[in-house]
Amino acid sequence: MNLDIDTSKSITSILFATIITNEFPKLVSYTRILKLIQGILVPLCSYLTHRQARPKGIAFVNSSKLQVCHNQRILRHQVFKGTAKRGKGTMGRFYGFKLHLIINDQGGIISIKVTTSNSG
Repeated sequence: MNLDIDTSKSITSILFATIITNEFPKLVSYTRILKLIQGILVPLCSYLTHRQARPKGIAFVNSSKLQVCHNQRILRHQVFKGTAKRGKGTMGRFYGFKLHLIINDQGGIISIKVTTSNSG
């Protein structure tokens, strides 16, 4: 087999693309995923509302970062430009949103909220 490939990066890219295509034949592109996410947000919120658990006994509260891009790419990031904010979490600074979650002692979701990060 004779391939005119100059770098190992190209070989890796071709092999990875072949493996991904074989394992996930209906895989969509990144830009298509961004369009699909916009249409799934309302059904996802509706699902989470209907699956909402009742508060019983002990409740656990947690917040996690939803980082939308690496810190070095903040100025070039376009998808959530104007919406995402810089924030600070337990693992350092990030750019994105925060997911706030309250669950009961049985693991049922009592409340869920996504907010912009706040610098602090």
